[in-house]
Amino acid sequence: MSENELLYEVRGTTGWITLNRPQARNALTFAMYDGLAEICRSVPTDGSVKCLVVTGAGEKAFAAGTDMTQFRGFTSDQDALDYEHRMDVVLGAVEACPVPTIAAISGACTGGGAGIAAACDIRITTADLRFGFPIARTLGNCLSIANLSRLSALMGAGRTKEVIFTARLVGADEAQAIGLVSEIVADHAALIARAEALAEQLAGHAPITLATTKEALRRLRVEGAGADDRDLVIRAYMSEDFKEGMEAFLGKRKPEWKGR
Repeated sequence: MSENELLYEVRGTTGWITLNRPQARNALTFAMYDGLAEICRSVPTDGSVKCLVVTGAGEKAFAAGTDMTQFRGFTSDQDALDYEHRMDVVLGAVEACPVPTIAAISGACTGGGAGIAAACDIRITTADLRFGFPIARTLGNCLSIANLSRLSALMGAGRTKEVIFTARLVGADEAQAIGLVSEIVADHAALIARAEALAEQLAGHAPITLATTKEALRRLRVEGAGADDRDLVIRAYMSEDFKEGMEAFLGKRKPEWKGR
């Protein structure tokens, strides 16, 4: 991977990840996928980074999936299994990131790009969104069960199947109506400004509440309603932050969260 294909910088308490191949509509190389996963896994939990924003360079695409030239080398069953395993690991790392993640989407968000966006906690978009997995009319491959499970949790199993079967792309208005995205903004500049404001808002909230909610919802999707949440409940209720929140509420003052 060229060092410029995946950019990461921390501004204030927000980490900004930019998929930076605008000449290829930010199509991802395997190295870019691995780099994204590593950033999500290694985010510090000391409060120096309180939110991650993932976006694509330019205004035409968040990411148009995987760089398809890499598939030319597939010759064996193991090649296919290794690729889908890599995707599960990468998307799993995005989903399990210890801080909130925001996908700031402009234009095309397809294939692996759509998978990354779906693994983020919050998605905001410009009005020209085109979200989907048009593999039934392009590559003829498939998605893993883990990927389909995540999409079904967002869009419902019926709509997930219909979108993949018809190979159509979901627009911004429909995406907001079904809860896939939470906001639509006018243009790319407004998208970045809104992502900054939203990240700042999240940074002011109780980090343990955010982290335990993220993990509880992940377990609910993977393990079902019987998933064990006792460690999460104990972590939240026995934290210094819970005591601080309670005293601040009763004292009618703003709490000072420490994340412990």
